[in-house]
Amino acid sequence: MLQLNKYLLLVFICFTANSFAQTKVVSSETKYPVSYATISFGNGQGIFADDEGDFIFTKKLYPDVDSLFISALGFKDKAIAAIDLTKSIFLETETNTLDEVVIKTTINRKFKKETLKPYLDNDYYKCWLPTIESEIAVFFPNEDDKLKKITSVIFPITLESRDWKKRKRSNANKRPFSTLFKVKFYASDNGVPGEPLVYSNIVFRATEKNGDEFKLDVSEHDIIFPENGFFVSLQVLGYTDANGKLLPNKKYKEIKGKSGTVKIPTNFRPLLPFTNEINDYRTYIKRVFINGNNWVQFKKGNGIESSLLRSNLNNYGVGISFNSYKDE
Repeated sequence: MLQLNKYLLLVFICFTANSFAQTKVVSSETKYPVSYATISFGNGQGIFADDEGDFIFTKKLYPDVDSLFISALGFKDKAIAAIDLTKSIFLETETNTLDEVVIKTTINRKFKKETLKPYLDNDYYKCWLPTIESEIAVFFPNEDDKLKKITSVIFPITLESRDWKKRKRSNANKRPFSTLFKVKFYASDNGVPGEPLVYSNIVFRATEKNGDEFKLDVSEHDIIFPENGFFVSLQVLGYTDANGKLLPNKKYKEIKGKSGTVKIPTNFRPLLPFTNEINDYRTYIKRVFINGNNWVQFKKGNGIESSLLRSNLNNYGVGISFNSYKDE
C-alpha cells in the first residue's frame, strides 16, 4: 500500500509539473490554437509550438530566460515576462491580413507540366546542418511571361550511413530520423524575400525512408508564379515522435569553458546538400532568433562563417514542378 501511495504521489507531481510547464498559443479572435508559433528568448535561443499551439517552458530548462517573444505569420508579435507566463497566450491578428481572401482558382486552359530538378549530393562535407534558428530561402526567377502555377517543391536530402566506413555504399543502413519542417513562400522584394505569398501553415515530416529527396505537393495552395519570381524557404522545427508530433526538445547545447558557458544550437538531421552548379547567388539565410531576423545573401563577404562558402558551395539546390499554361 505504501508503495502504491508513493507511485500515485510521483504521478501527481509529474502531472502537476507538466501542466504548469505547458503553454498554449491561441488566436484572440477565433480562440483556435496557433500552430507552430515561434517562441524566441533572445540571444539566439528559441523553440516552436506544436500543431496544437503547445510548447513547454520551465525555469529548469531555461534558467537564464527572463522574457519570451511570441510570433506567428498573420499575427502581431507579443512579449511576455517569464514570471507572467500563463497556460494560454493570446495573439491578435495583424490588421493587414484581416481582409485577406483566399480565392480558389480554376484555370481551364491547356498546360505543360515542367520540372526544375533538385541538385542532389551524398557528400556529407557539402551539406548544411539545419538548426532551428536558421531559415533557408531559395530564389526562383520568372523566365517568361507565361501563366504558371507551382504544384510541388522538391527538397534534396543527404542521408547518413549508420557505419561511417560504409558511407559511400548505396545499400548501407541509414541513420534514422523523423524531422518536422516548415515551408514558406515569399514574393521577391528587390531580390530579397519579401511579403508572404501564403499565410497558411505548410509543414512536412521527413524520415530516412524518403530517400535523397522529399517532394512536397503544394497544388492546393494555388500559388501563381509572380512576375518578379519568388522564394521558397525551409525551416526545421525539430524532431518528432513516430506519429509526427513535435517533441519538446531543448534546442541548444551548453558547453562550459574558461570564459563561461557557451550555447551552441542543436543540429538536426537530415543534412541539406549545397551545390556549386548554380551560377547565381540564389540562396538567402536568416537567423530567426538573432541578428534582427533579417535576410542575408549566402555569399562570401556577407559576414557568414561557413565551410560551404569556402568551397564555393553557394546554393541549396531546391527543385520545383509547375504547370505552364498555354496562351488563349
